[in-house]
Amino acid sequence: MINYIIIDDEPIAHRIIEGYATNLPYLKKIGNCYNTFEAMQLFNKQSVDLIFLDINMPKLTGYEFLKTLVNPPKIIVTTAYKEYALEGYELNISDYLLKPFSFARFVSAINKVVPAAQETAPNVEVQETVKADTKATRIFIKGDKQHHQVDLTEILCIEAYGNYSKIHLHEETIISHEKISAFEILLPKNEFLRVHKSFIAAIAKIKRIEGNRIYFEERIIPIGQTYKSVVQQLLK
Repeated sequence: MINYIIIDDEPIAHRIIEGYATNLPYLKKIGNCYNTFEAMQLFNKQSVDLIFLDINMPKLTGYEFLKTLVNPPKIIVTTAYKEYALEGYELNISDYLLKPFSFARFVSAINKVVPAAQETAPNVEVQETVKADTKATRIFIKGDKQHHQVDLTEILCIEAYGNYSKIHLHEETIISHEKISAFEILLPKNEFLRVHKSFIAAIAKIKRIEGNRIYFEERIIPIGQTYKSVVQQLLK
């Protein structure tokens, strides 16, 4: 059994890693830390074998925290910033996962920590849809200093809004503190489709596709040039 913790200031990142990890029975979560100071306190109480470590955090970064550890456990960096990879490997990390990352890529990183995992999780490449995604029918979305519980069947589409996202529902729109890339990972792949750099569509809510436009009952969104081939798969 591998005892792991997650150090990341984004709650949705914790949910994604936890969802992936539930498919690997030899991983056991022993803590969630939303900054490096919480991690320091946990280290004094628990034995940790593996850390999923974000880099860009307030006050003390992930790498600064890593440098304070005398005998660090295995480290898998999870970040949206590719430019810090070299520094990470100089600090002897096991792998560097660039957000958003797939389940198959997650398992590949785990295999570097535990080679025996290859035998425990056969044919993992086939499981790209991720069981954890398909189980969820509701999610909590943080926005406007509140946590909104949203039924996935109520979502029409998700729109990028700078560093935020707009979740368009049937009767309201919620502005979330998460980027659209985080929702692309979290939402079930068989129910939601990225159709533009700024839009994710709920497949079941699409009324028609005409030219470079997707029509819902209450909204129209564009199809991005690089996503045309993906959308075409729906028409076959």
